[in-house]
Amino acid sequence: MGFYLSLPIIFLKFWFIEAPASIISFFASLNKAFMQLFSLPLLLKTYFKPWKNEYREGLVAFSIGIGMFIKTFVILVDVLLFLLLFAVEIILTLAFILFPVGAILTVLNL
Repeated sequence: MGFYLSLPIIFLKFWFIEAPASIISFFASLNKAFMQLFSLPLLLKTYFKPWKNEYREGLVAFSIGIGMFIKTFVILVDVLLFLLLFAVEIILTLAFILFPVGAILTVLNL
């Protein structure tokens, strides 16, 4: 009988502590995969290098300039996509945490 009385505490511990920690861990893994897939750290690391490693005589400065021009737009798109992904992650995590509150308020017609 004592187990049944502790079920609300077990539920609250799961819903507000364990599950959000797991969700945040999953999203951290997703963010790492996103960074690898869109190679944002590599683009930042090689920003001042030519786009296609073009080091022919007379084309080095032009290749570096074109590389910086192209990488600027690619980095901007990557950052915007990452911010969109991060916003969706925050919204989903908050929706998960606040779902029981919304369900209780709906039942109570508040």
